[in-house]
This record gives sequence, structure tokens and C-alpha cells, in this order.
Amino acid sequence: MIPVPCTTFEGVIRAVKDGRADLAMLPVENTTYGRVADIHRLLPESGLHIIAEAFVRVRIALMARPGVKLSDVKHVRAHMVLLPQARSFLDAHGITFEAAADSAGAAEELALADGSTEGVLASEVAADIHGLKVLARDVEDLDHNTTRFLLMSPDLDMSRRAEKMLTTFVFEVRNIPAALYKAMGGFATNGVNMTKLESYMVGGSFTATQFYSDIEGHPDDPPVQRALEELRYFTNELDILGVYPAHPGRG
Repeated sequence: MIPVPCTTFEGVIRAVKDGRADLAMLPVENTTYGRVADIHRLLPESGLHIIAEAFVRVRIALMARPGVKLSDVKHVRAHMVLLPQARSFLDAHGITFEAAADSAGAAEELALADGSTEGVLASEVAADIHGLKVLARDVEDLDHNTTRFLLMSPDLDMSRRAEKMLTTFVFEVRNIPAALYKAMGGFATNGVNMTKLESYMVGGSFTATQFYSDIEGHPDDPPVQRALEELRYFTNELDILGVYPAHPGRG
């Protein structure tokens, strides 16, 4: 498998739709940082479908140019999602920070900056590639620091089966009193576990709220089937984004 680097999440999606890549791999949430900004808005509009999830343990290293000591580093750059994951370490060492477009790119830029005593937070792989010196390893605040990625394809595949399946969908409730409460009732009464429910505005309206949800089970499972039928009654729109096996790390 050959990775195709992209500068933005939109670029990742576009690469698959243009045929330059077969699959997209997008981060959706981190156990320390929380939701990755904009992803839940982009997924429904992408035209892609989730075929797998992956949990990646995030290990953050502080790196600098050769000859620079940890005590020399007063400022670092990294992707905006990475910075809060190492906030305690940075505060303890009196290091200020700023967001970069991406951490690997920041490492490349630092390698070309002669005489700089700045640092970069990134994977140790970035230090190896760009000839930087690792000054500190595993600087993330929490030892369970993990990012959940979704693997996405142009085609929706509902044929696979595993011991634990997940179904991801988006829906917009009808503008009637207690619509969301009633829509969720079908999952409770049918014993379907909902592991995620998040809302965000769509169409520039404060009344048009779209919800993003993960549930355990397959749409062909009778309990899930009944729950989704009840949900449809209270929604204007319901789109399944993916049906896929749960990652073993989910537990």
C-alpha cells in the first residue's frame, strides 16, 4: 500500500473521488483532545463510506536541530490537535507554542532553518526522516493517548460480518416537540447500544440540527432494524455512512 500525502482533510477526500487514491484515512477523535474539528461536517458531504476503524496510539516526541539542548528550546510548533496533548510537558518546561499546518511539515521546515533553537512536536519518524535530534520522548500528557481513524471507500459495503459490528449514520430530526427524545427511544427499547451522538448545525440555520451517531450492530440485525425504522419516523433525513467491524482495541 502506497500512502498519498495530502495537505488538508478535504484534499484526502478529493484524492479518492478523483481516483488518485483508493481509500481515505481520516482522524475523527482523540482520547485527550476530543473531536477533530470539521471532520463530522465533512464526512456526510464526502460521498465516501466507512469500511473500517483503527485506533492508533499517539506517541509525541520533542525534536530540534542537532546541537540544540532541551534547555535551549523556548518555542515549539506542531499541528493544532497535537499541542494540547502535550500541554503539561510544555508548561513544565516553560515552552511556548504555535500551531503549524502539520507536524511532519513543521519538522521539515525546522530542518532547513539554520541556527534555529526552536523545537517541533511530532513522531520520532519525522526526526529520522529530516535529521533532527529527539530531545524527549513520550511527552504526551496521558499514557492512553489514542486517535481513532476511519478508513473510507467510495462504496458502501454492508456484506461483511464480525463478532462486533458498528453502524455510523447521520440524521436530521423533524422540527416537532421532543423529536430527538422520541427518536432515541427506539434504540433504548430495542437494546441497541449507542456509543456516540453528536450534533452540529447545517444550512446556516439554528433550527436545522444534524446528528452524527455510532451504534453497535448491523442494520440487518432485527433490533437495529426496528430502531432505525422508528428513527426514520421522526427524521427528515437519515443516511448510513458505514457498516464495519469494531476495532479490537474498542474492547
